[in-house]
Amino acid sequence: MRRTHIFLAVCLVALLAARGAQAAPQSRGSATLTGVVIGPDDKPVPHASVSYQSSDGSAPHAVHTDAHGRFTITKLRTDNYDIRASARGIFSDWYKNISVRRGQTKSVELRLIYAKEMPKSVSNKKKKP
Repeated sequence: MRRTHIFLAVCLVALLAARGAQAAPQSRGSATLTGVVIGPDDKPVPHASVSYQSSDGSAPHAVHTDAHGRFTITKLRTDNYDIRASARGIFSDWYKNISVRRGQTKSVELRLIYAKEMPKSVSNKKKKP
């Protein structure tokens, strides 16, 4: 009888712990980062990759720009973020410690550097014999 009570108590504690974990899922924030990626030719870069993470290096993610080089990152928690863009082997510098707060929207412009012009698509290059 005593074993049964201990078993039931352990099951009840485990059930309550599991329920508490479900009742408090990781909450999403309400801050937003928007912006545009500009190429070395001073034109918006469509379909560029935009990487972002908390400034402590945790939780890295990526989004892509639209056909006009614009991007939106939603549901960010209050924190400091680092963000960087890349397209066709060209990268922007890291834009560091962008502070966002609950309900806030911040806009950034990311400029691709390290090239004088956007390279042609790899598939458009002619193969040398």
